[in-house]
Amino acid sequence: MDRDKGVEFLRLTDVHAFYGESHILHGVDLQVNRGEVVTLLGRNGAGRTTTLKSILGLIGRRTGSIMINGREAVAMPPHRIAKLGIGYCPEERGIFASLTCEENLLLPPQVASGGMSLDEIYAMFPNLKERASSPGMRLSGGEQQMLAVARILRTGARLLLLDEISEGLAPVIVQALGRAIRMLREKGLTIVMVEQNFRFAAPLADRFYVMEHGRIVEGFTAAELDSKMGMLHEYLGV
Repeated sequence: MDRDKGVEFLRLTDVHAFYGESHILHGVDLQVNRGEVVTLLGRNGAGRTTTLKSILGLIGRRTGSIMINGREAVAMPPHRIAKLGIGYCPEERGIFASLTCEENLLLPPQVASGGMSLDEIYAMFPNLKERASSPGMRLSGGEQQMLAVARILRTGARLLLLDEISEGLAPVIVQALGRAIRMLREKGLTIVMVEQNFRFAAPLADRFYVMEHGRIVEGFTAAELDSKMGMLHEYLGV
Protein backbone atom coordinates (compact mmCIF):
# COMPACT_ATOMS: atom_id res chain seq x y z
CA MET A 1 0.00 0.00 0.00
CA ASP A 2 2.77 2.41 0.95
CA ARG A 3 4.27 2.48 -2.54
CA ASP A 4 1.39 4.74 -3.61
CA LYS A 5 1.97 7.28 -0.83
CA GLY A 6 2.49 10.76 -2.21
CA VAL A 7 0.59 10.02 -5.44
CA GLU A 8 -2.13 12.59 -6.02
CA PHE A 9 -5.67 11.17 -5.66
CA LEU A 10 -7.79 14.33 -5.62
CA ARG A 11 -7.15 17.88 -6.85
CA LEU A 12 -9.54 20.81 -6.90
CA THR A 13 -8.45 23.79 -8.99
CA ASP A 14 -10.33 27.12 -8.96
CA VAL A 15 -13.61 25.41 -8.01
CA HIS A 16 -16.65 27.67 -7.79
CA ALA A 17 -19.99 26.28 -6.59
CA PHE A 18 -23.49 27.69 -6.71
CA TYR A 19 -26.82 26.89 -5.05
CA GLY A 20 -29.25 28.64 -7.39
CA GLU A 21 -28.08 32.26 -7.46
CA SER A 22 -25.97 31.87 -4.30
CA HIS A 23 -22.23 31.74 -4.99
CA ILE A 24 -20.84 29.52 -2.18
CA LEU A 25 -17.32 28.45 -3.21
CA HIS A 26 -15.01 31.12 -4.59
CA GLY A 27 -12.09 29.39 -6.27
CA VAL A 28 -11.16 26.46 -4.00
CA ASP A 29 -7.75 24.88 -4.58
CA LEU A 30 -6.72 21.77 -2.65
CA GLN A 31 -4.81 18.54 -3.13
CA VAL A 32 -5.16 15.17 -1.39
CA ASN A 33 -2.58 12.43 -1.88
CA ARG A 34 -3.30 8.71 -1.83
CA GLY A 35 -3.36 7.31 1.70
CA GLU A 36 -3.64 10.70 3.39
CA VAL A 37 -6.14 11.88 5.98
CA VAL A 38 -6.94 15.53 5.21
CA THR A 39 -9.18 17.68 7.41
CA LEU A 40 -11.13 20.75 6.30
CA LEU A 41 -11.38 23.19 9.20
CA GLY A 42 -13.50 26.30 9.43
CA ARG A 43 -16.50 27.84 11.10
CA ASN A 44 -20.06 26.89 10.15
CA GLY A 45 -20.90 28.37 6.75
CA ALA A 46 -17.26 28.48 5.60
CA GLY A 47 -18.00 26.16 2.66
CA ARG A 48 -16.58 22.86 3.91
CA THR A 49 -19.68 20.67 3.35
CA THR A 50 -20.26 22.38 0.00
CA THR A 51 -16.70 21.39 -0.96
CA LEU A 52 -17.50 17.71 -0.27
CA LYS A 53 -20.77 17.97 -2.19
CA SER A 54 -18.97 19.65 -5.08
CA ILE A 55 -16.51 16.75 -5.32
CA LEU A 56 -19.51 14.42 -5.63
CA GLY A 57 -21.56 16.63 -7.96
CA LEU A 58 -24.33 16.98 -5.35
CA ILE A 59 -24.73 20.69 -5.93
CA GLY A 60 -26.54 22.86 -8.45
CA ARG A 61 -23.59 24.09 -10.49
CA ARG A 62 -19.81 23.96 -10.21
CA THR A 63 -17.00 25.25 -12.39
CA GLY A 64 -13.24 24.78 -12.39
CA SER A 65 -11.46 21.41 -12.30
CA ILE A 66 -12.04 18.40 -10.03
CA MET A 67 -9.52 15.66 -10.80
CA ILE A 68 -10.25 12.30 -9.11
CA ASN A 69 -7.61 9.62 -9.59
CA GLY A 70 -6.54 11.26 -12.85
CA ARG A 71 -10.08 11.74 -14.23
CA GLU A 72 -11.75 15.12 -14.76
CA ALA A 73 -15.06 14.88 -12.86
CA VAL A 74 -16.42 18.43 -12.88
CA ALA A 75 -19.00 17.62 -15.59
CA MET A 76 -19.83 14.07 -14.44
CA PRO A 77 -23.15 13.12 -12.80
CA PRO A 78 -22.95 11.88 -9.18
CA HIS A 79 -23.43 8.16 -9.96
CA ARG A 80 -20.42 8.19 -12.29
CA ILE A 81 -18.32 10.11 -9.77
CA ALA A 82 -19.13 7.49 -7.10
CA LYS A 83 -17.86 4.78 -9.45
CA LEU A 84 -14.45 6.47 -9.47
CA GLY A 85 -14.20 4.95 -5.97
CA ILE A 86 -15.73 7.54 -3.64
CA GLY A 87 -17.76 6.93 -0.49
CA TYR A 88 -19.68 9.74 1.24
CA CYS A 89 -20.87 9.84 4.83
CA PRO A 90 -23.20 12.87 5.07
CA GLU A 91 -23.82 14.77 8.28
CA GLU A 92 -27.43 13.53 8.38
CA ARG A 93 -26.22 9.85 8.22
CA GLY A 94 -29.15 8.58 6.10
CA ILE A 95 -29.79 5.33 8.00
CA PHE A 96 -32.82 3.29 6.84
CA ALA A 97 -34.87 3.30 10.02
CA SER A 98 -37.03 0.23 9.31
CA LEU A 99 -34.15 -2.00 8.18
CA THR A 100 -31.92 -3.85 10.61
CA CYS A 101 -28.34 -2.81 11.17
CA GLU A 102 -27.14 -5.74 9.05
CA GLU A 103 -29.65 -5.05 6.27
CA ASN A 104 -28.34 -1.46 6.14
CA LEU A 105 -24.84 -2.89 5.69
CA LEU A 106 -25.94 -5.22 2.89
CA LEU A 107 -27.61 -2.47 0.83
CA PRO A 108 -24.77 -0.35 -0.59
CA PRO A 109 -23.79 -0.95 -4.21
CA GLN A 110 -20.22 -1.84 -5.07
CA VAL A 111 -18.34 1.07 -6.64
CA ALA A 112 -15.00 -0.74 -6.78
CA SER A 113 -13.55 -4.13 -5.85
CA GLY A 114 -12.12 -4.68 -2.39
CA GLY A 115 -15.04 -3.66 -0.18
CA MET A 116 -14.88 -4.86 3.41
CA SER A 117 -16.75 -8.03 4.40
CA LEU A 118 -19.34 -8.07 7.18
CA ASP A 119 -16.82 -9.91 9.39
CA GLU A 120 -14.23 -7.18 8.82
CA ILE A 121 -16.84 -4.50 9.57
CA TYR A 122 -17.89 -6.24 12.79
CA ALA A 123 -14.25 -6.60 13.87
CA MET A 124 -13.79 -2.84 13.40
CA PHE A 125 -17.15 -1.92 15.01
CA PRO A 126 -18.07 -4.58 17.61
CA ASN A 127 -21.13 -2.50 18.65
CA LEU A 128 -22.66 -3.13 15.23
CA LYS A 129 -22.23 -6.89 15.56
CA GLU A 130 -24.13 -6.76 18.87
CA ARG A 131 -26.92 -4.74 17.20
CA ALA A 132 -26.94 -6.60 13.86
CA SER A 133 -30.65 -7.52 14.09
CA SER A 134 -31.82 -4.22 15.64
CA PRO A 135 -33.82 -1.81 13.43
CA GLY A 136 -31.96 1.37 12.47
CA MET A 137 -34.41 3.48 14.48
CA ARG A 138 -33.44 1.60 17.66
CA LEU A 139 -29.72 2.34 17.34
CA SER A 140 -28.20 5.09 19.47
CA GLY A 141 -26.79 8.18 17.75
CA GLY A 142 -23.28 6.78 18.11
CA GLU A 143 -24.27 3.40 16.68
CA GLN A 144 -26.01 5.12 13.76
CA GLN A 145 -22.83 7.08 13.07
CA MET A 146 -20.72 3.90 13.17
CA LEU A 147 -23.21 2.30 10.75
CA ALA A 148 -23.07 5.29 8.40
CA VAL A 149 -19.25 5.02 8.25
CA ALA A 150 -19.28 1.22 8.03
CA ARG A 151 -21.78 1.23 5.18
CA ILE A 152 -19.45 3.10 2.80
CA LEU A 153 -16.61 0.67 3.64
CA ARG A 154 -18.68 -2.10 2.05
CA THR A 155 -18.62 -0.32 -1.34
CA GLY A 156 -14.91 -0.70 -2.12
CA ALA A 157 -14.46 3.09 -2.17
CA ARG A 158 -10.84 4.20 -1.84
CA LEU A 159 -11.61 7.87 -1.12
CA LEU A 160 -13.90 8.54 1.85
CA LEU A 161 -15.60 11.90 2.40
CA LEU A 162 -16.70 12.19 6.05
CA ASP A 163 -18.86 15.11 7.18
CA GLU A 164 -18.84 15.90 10.93
CA ILE A 165 -18.79 12.25 12.03
CA SER A 166 -17.92 13.10 15.66
CA GLU A 167 -20.65 15.70 16.15
CA GLY A 168 -22.74 15.30 19.31
CA LEU A 169 -21.39 11.86 20.20
CA ALA A 170 -20.18 10.48 23.53
CA PRO A 171 -16.38 10.50 24.00
CA VAL A 172 -16.19 6.67 23.95
CA ILE A 173 -17.85 6.60 20.50
CA VAL A 174 -15.61 9.40 19.23
CA GLN A 175 -12.57 7.38 20.35
CA ALA A 176 -13.88 4.30 18.50
CA LEU A 177 -14.33 6.35 15.31
CA GLY A 178 -10.80 7.71 15.70
CA ARG A 179 -9.43 4.16 15.98
CA ALA A 180 -11.38 3.19 12.85
CA ILE A 181 -9.92 6.09 10.86
CA ARG A 182 -6.40 5.09 11.86
CA MET A 183 -7.08 1.50 10.75
CA LEU A 184 -8.49 2.69 7.43
CA ARG A 185 -5.42 4.84 6.80
CA GLU A 186 -3.24 1.79 7.52
CA LYS A 187 -5.25 -0.08 4.87
CA GLY A 188 -4.28 2.65 2.38
CA LEU A 189 -7.60 4.46 2.12
CA THR A 190 -7.67 8.20 1.48
CA ILE A 191 -9.91 10.28 3.74
CA VAL A 192 -11.18 13.87 3.61
CA MET A 193 -12.94 14.95 6.81
CA VAL A 194 -15.01 18.01 7.58
CA GLU A 195 -14.69 18.35 11.33
CA GLN A 196 -15.69 20.91 13.93
CA ASN A 197 -14.12 18.90 16.76
CA PHE A 198 -10.51 20.02 16.52
CA ARG A 199 -9.34 17.69 19.31
CA PHE A 200 -10.70 14.73 17.37
CA ALA A 201 -9.25 15.81 14.03
CA ALA A 202 -5.82 17.07 15.12
CA PRO A 203 -4.15 13.71 15.94
CA LEU A 204 -5.68 11.94 12.91
CA ALA A 205 -4.90 14.24 10.00
CA ASP A 206 -1.75 14.33 7.86
CA ARG A 207 -2.74 17.69 6.41
CA PHE A 208 -5.16 20.51 7.18
CA TYR A 209 -6.92 23.12 5.08
CA VAL A 210 -8.64 26.10 6.72
CA MET A 211 -11.69 27.53 4.92
CA GLU A 212 -13.35 30.89 5.31
CA HIS A 213 -16.03 32.52 3.11
CA GLY A 214 -15.83 29.75 0.48
CA ARG A 215 -12.06 29.89 0.07
CA ILE A 216 -9.02 27.99 1.34
CA VAL A 217 -7.14 30.54 3.43
CA GLU A 218 -4.40 28.28 4.80
CA GLY A 219 -2.99 24.81 4.22
CA PHE A 220 -0.37 23.03 6.31
CA THR A 221 0.90 19.61 7.38
CA ALA A 222 0.57 17.85 10.73
CA ALA A 223 4.26 18.63 11.39
CA GLU A 224 3.44 22.36 11.17
CA LEU A 225 0.42 22.16 13.47
CA ASP A 226 2.10 23.53 16.60
CA SER A 227 3.36 26.60 14.76
CA LYS A 228 -0.11 27.26 13.32
CA MET A 229 -2.08 27.23 16.60
CA GLY A 230 -2.15 31.03 16.85
CA MET A 231 -3.62 31.29 13.36
CA LEU A 232 -6.15 28.52 14.11
CA HIS A 233 -7.24 30.29 17.26
CA GLU A 234 -7.83 33.42 15.20
CA TYR A 235 -9.89 31.62 12.53
CA LEU A 236 -11.60 28.92 14.61
CA GLY A 237 -11.41 29.97 18.24
CA VAL A 238 -9.65 26.69 19.17
